[in-house]
Amino acid sequence: MSKFLKWGNSTLCEKNISGNVPLLLINIDFLKRLVLGMFGVTDFLKLAISVFIILPVVSLIREMGYFITGKIFGAKEPSITVGSGPYFFKFWIFEVRRFYFMYSWCHYESLKRDSRFAHIIIYSSPIISNLIVALVINSLLADGVLENETFWNQYVFYAFYFLLFDAIPMYYPDGQPSNGRVVYDLIRYGKKSDFKRNGYQMDAIKEDDEKVDDDENEK
Repeated sequence: MSKFLKWGNSTLCEKNISGNVPLLLINIDFLKRLVLGMFGVTDFLKLAISVFIILPVVSLIREMGYFITGKIFGAKEPSITVGSGPYFFKFWIFEVRRFYFMYSWCHYESLKRDSRFAHIIIYSSPIISNLIVALVINSLLADGVLENETFWNQYVFYAFYFLLFDAIPMYYPDGQPSNGRVVYDLIRYGKKSDFKRNGYQMDAIKEDDEKVDDDENEK
């Protein structure tokens, strides 16, 4: 004797009453709803666009904030690494990695006009750059200038997402400070935050650590 379990018009499984053992009968309609549910093919496409196009662009604008303000204060040999993983190619100041959509950062050797004010502006610039671009796009959407509203709404969403987690003065799980945290410490303590490995730590390097680094460099 058997019994069918129903969900809407889909058969989920057949239950053997005597042995109490469910015999799964996969129904195509149920499988579609299980995999897709309210998240359809169009949503997968939007997700792909967000991951492979929007997020890299938002991240790149963030790093360009570093680059532009760094150049204003005399940054030497600035460069921007786009993505993570193995080296892919290099163009001008951009070094592109294979997984270009996952991470990015700006690097420079030193600042000609090195001061607390300069670092406050530099570390504020990624937040400000994404804020300006997001507000401009939002204004153009409100005025009906931009078409494809869905795409640009996604862009604005991810821009503010980046901005929020960049502005909150906190340490990330790996100990790296957010830009908001760096700016906060610069204003309050006059020093730039460093990775938080063992409790609160500023970037004032101990002399013993400098000697160890020098010895390693000599090797």
